[in-house]
Amino acid sequence: MPGLAAPGLATHGLAAPGIATPGIAAPGIAAPGIAAPGLANPAHPATTSPPGTTPATPPTTTPAPPTTSTPAPPGPTGQPPSAPTNFRVTAVTPASITLSWTAASPGSNPIDSYRINYTQAFNDIYWSQPVGNVTTVTLNSNIRPTTQYSFSVSARDTAGRLSLSPPPLVVVTPAGTTGDTTPPATPGNLRVTAVTPTGAALAWEPATDNTAVAGYNVYFFDGWYTSTLVGTTTGTEIVAPFGTSGLGLRYFYVRAKDAAGNLSIATNLVSVPNTTTPTLPPARTCEVAYRTTAEWTGGFVAEVTITNTGATAVDGWTLTFSTGGDQRVTSAWNATFAQTGSDVTLSAARWNARIAPGSSVTAGLIGRWTTSNAAPATFTVNGSPCDRS
Repeated sequence: MPGLAAPGLATHGLAAPGIATPGIAAPGIAAPGIAAPGLANPAHPATTSPPGTTPATPPTTTPAPPTTSTPAPPGPTGQPPSAPTNFRVTAVTPASITLSWTAASPGSNPIDSYRINYTQAFNDIYWSQPVGNVTTVTLNSNIRPTTQYSFSVSARDTAGRLSLSPPPLVVVTPAGTTGDTTPPATPGNLRVTAVTPTGAALAWEPATDNTAVAGYNVYFFDGWYTSTLVGTTTGTEIVAPFGTSGLGLRYFYVRAKDAAGNLSIATNLVSVPNTTTPTLPPARTCEVAYRTTAEWTGGFVAEVTITNTGATAVDGWTLTFSTGGDQRVTSAWNATFAQTGSDVTLSAARWNARIAPGSSVTAGLIGRWTTSNAAPATFTVNGSPCDRS
């Protein structure tokens, strides 16, 4: 009958004595996942405590903090060569300059070559010339007579690192190859002593020469790359005219010269600020004379004369002034008057309104005063100030 097993036979899902079916453990035999009595199943540890005891609490484990590591600093990138030393000029002609130096010490790599950089004074052109692994070189590119140059040298190693440069050399080329080829010394302490509307007054200390200084050239420099000879003198001062500068900058420098045409190294630059020439007031075209003709305690009589000192006639005039004391005008002749506080206005009469050039008109005043009858200090005619006579 289905579901019943004959004695001694095992049905599916039931185990005969001593025979293990899948999922059911026979006594003393451990089936997968089920522990037999007295045997420990590693997958299911026993948790039953003896009677009368409290189950043990499993220990709490604190996770270790994460570890951090400091990255190692980057390795050295290498040392450049040292700067060359004893940088000097060993020969100079109108068209060439020979330079020498003591070799640089290598850094992390051997020396590969040297580089010469140079510029012409008061110019914006910069030349750079590699010269190989040498310690002397003659340059003739862009070298001209009586011209001032500045040179520097640096070492380069096989990794491309450049050294520092020693202090630059300033060199001036001679005018010729024979005769006197020694330039004068540089004039000293160039300075601006005054600025005029047309130029700058300059002064400097005299230069010296192996023969004699023949004179001085004065140059205007625009602050960029243009120098203009603006004056020559045999003395040590000059008023140099201003040149033009697109940058609005105005500089001057001086070079001494000798009879052979050699020029010195330039002086220091001096700067002259741009200044706006003040607008001068127009020339005065009138003159006023004020005269007290009579005075008594508390009263006065005065005359005022207006002279036209201009080139054109005055057609209609109004004279204004402030009293010098506490006068009060009470009447006038040859003019009408008005007074507000200390300010007095006299206006022309019909018969004296026109004043021809060089001519005069006179008006009179009568008035009173209390503490002072002082004369006015300033006068204007038609709003323009007048000289006082």
